[in-house]
Amino acid sequence: MKIYQAILFFLWFSFIIAIPPYWLKNNAHADLVIPDFWLIFSFLTALTLLVIVSILVVRQMYPNFFSEAFMGATAVKILACLIFVLVFLKKNKVDKYVFVADFFYIYFLNTAFEVYILLRTLRIKKLR
Repeated sequence: MKIYQAILFFLWFSFIIAIPPYWLKNNAHADLVIPDFWLIFSFLTALTLLVIVSILVVRQMYPNFFSEAFMGATAVKILACLIFVLVFLKKNKVDKYVFVADFFYIYFLNTAFEVYILLRTLRIKKLR
């Protein structure tokens, strides 16, 4: 998969996963979305975009190190998210159940997208 294709697909994906929280926030279910949801969404989306671009660049430059780059980038993402959550919870007082639901909604969908990109990149092309 080319980098620009992955970026465009990721932007489309980010828009799609932003629709449910936006709808909840504006249609009488605002209690299901924490006040700083878009900060978390922006951080995780930017981090996922950085991971995707970095692993695709590594794939083009050093194809033998692609899997190591993917694992390393995923580990860095997990640590960055952990640090972000700790700082966020120290600075803000939020409902813990809503925060967990909102955070994992974004985190797991972005991680699933990373795995999808990995599978599309590693897919064996059929010979004609």
